[in-house]
Amino acid sequence: MSASLTSTSRDPRKAVMVASLLVAVLMLGGKITAYVITGSAAIYSDAAESVIHLLATGFAAFSLWYAVRPADAGHPYGHGKIAYVASGFEGALIFVAAGSILYSAVQALILGPELRKLGSGLLIIAALTLVNLLLGWTLVRTGRRHNSLVLVSNGQHVLTDMWTSLGVLVGVALVWLTDLLWLDPVVAILLALNIAWTGVKLMRQAMEGLMERVDDHASQAILTVLETAVARQLVDGFHQLRHRRVNDQVWVEYHVQFRGNISLAEAHERAHRVEEDLMALFPQDEVIVTAHLEPEAHDDAHPEGHREPVDPLLYVL
Repeated sequence: MSASLTSTSRDPRKAVMVASLLVAVLMLGGKITAYVITGSAAIYSDAAESVIHLLATGFAAFSLWYAVRPADAGHPYGHGKIAYVASGFEGALIFVAAGSILYSAVQALILGPELRKLGSGLLIIAALTLVNLLLGWTLVRTGRRHNSLVLVSNGQHVLTDMWTSLGVLVGVALVWLTDLLWLDPVVAILLALNIAWTGVKLMRQAMEGLMERVDDHASQAILTVLETAVARQLVDGFHQLRHRRVNDQVWVEYHVQFRGNISLAEAHERAHRVEEDLMALFPQDEVIVTAHLEPEAHDDAHPEGHREPVDPLLYVL
């Protein structure tokens, strides 16, 4: 038995992703301009991160388009897992950017930076920082509302870019005010380490998604619904519970047991009521529930030698 909860036909995800692409181009152009004007290693680190961000945003846009394509004969479970590939790709690119920034900053620290026109560069970075703050907040908010890992990852990258730019502002402003030129590459080194940590987090998030690591809170909520159904005597038992999330899709599978004298029609009706309660747990998602109906005398109903896989949530029960 399966059912789905469809989302609204109007989808703002494409609009914010287009905005993200346009802003990424703006950021790259603005930060390169600021670096050329100032020669600052810290601003260079910000510009290098924006190069990576533009590449990652382009891949994220493709992933968003691909992830929402409907299931087909070749991909009966849909295409949503590309979101985790996009997240890992973005994390890897961020990590590469951090390495490049770190190398350039250490080189500038050893050789000594040559800085100029810091005031003009600060104005450009300040304006771009504000734009990134608004965009990043919008991407994360929209992504979480629609359970889109692509948007959330891209938004987190934008916010990382924003914090990087803010760090550049503070560092370059200190250089401007104090004439301590060595502060500029030191700020760049600190920013590189922070960027690297963000990349690691995104790659870890991608790995957990590809390995289908479940949310413990979701597991407990599903178990509570099924246990409540048993307590209300809608069903007589359940086992072999599994669930997973892929972006805005939640898949729930389980075996549900009924007394032997109940009719198939009544068992179906009761199972459907349980299914509706499960779907209500995830009102913003497309929920696919698959229930295998079987008699309460489970062992007697199967032929000799029948084996079932190990119950993955047995430890919770």
